[in-house]
Parts: sequence; structure tokens; C-alpha cells
Amino acid sequence: MICEDANVGILPEESKSARRGRILVVDDDRDQANVLSTALDRLGFDVFTAHDLQTGSQLIRSSRPQLILLDIRLPDGSGMDFCRELGDDLATCQIPVILLSGMEGPTVIRGARAAGCRYFLRKPYDPNALLLLVEDSLAAR
Repeated sequence: MICEDANVGILPEESKSARRGRILVVDDDRDQANVLSTALDRLGFDVFTAHDLQTGSQLIRSSRPQLILLDIRLPDGSGMDFCRELGDDLATCQIPVILLSGMEGPTVIRGARAAGCRYFLRKPYDPNALLLLVEDSLAAR
């Protein structure tokens, strides 16, 4: 499923009493990662944040996320290549990945699909669309 970009809004806050799942956000844009992490936390998710692939790899082992939101362009490598590596590893192949990127076009979308991501979402994205993809990805596990 490919989602078009839209204006960014504020996601509504839900009760934190029952956590809804563990999500790893890997994005080198610290501001964007923090906004996304805060919004998901307010919705009841346990959120872990990394700004490079090396830290993301460490957090996958230590936090055991149920979903990964992954930027394509990172300072220490390609999110698409990392997504492929996750799919090839028996310990991580079951974790759904949503690739996020400001890049667009058929080549990028085909590459994201070939890398094994569940969804590709173009930045800037509608936060409500992202929430739907997050919930669908977690429900499909």
C-alpha cells in the first residue's frame, strides 16, 4: 500500500495504562523522530528511537520491537538494504517494517517492495495514515 503525503497533524492521546506494542523508529532527522516517538507514545506504544543503523541493530536485539519504522537514507547505510537484512535473518524476519522517505517515484517504491517492507510511506505523511499502517502491521503479526 502506498500512501500519498498530506499535512501533518496531531494524533489524539489515548490511555497509557495498557501499552499497545513496541515500535522502533530509525530516522536520522532527530526532530522528526522525536515528534513521531512522542505521538506514538501518547497513543500507548512503547517507542525506542535510533538515529543510525548501528544503534537500530542494537535496539532490535535489546528491545525486541514488534514493528520498525525505518527511514531509507541514514548516515551509516541504506534503510532498504537494512530491511533486506532483517528479512534474511530468522531472528528478525517476522518484524514488519514500514519504510519512510522523502524520496519518491516508481523506482523507489519498487525497491522498497523488493526490500521486503510491509508499507512505504512518503514524507511528509499524514499521521493518521501512518497510525492506520502501524495498527494494520501490528494486527497482521
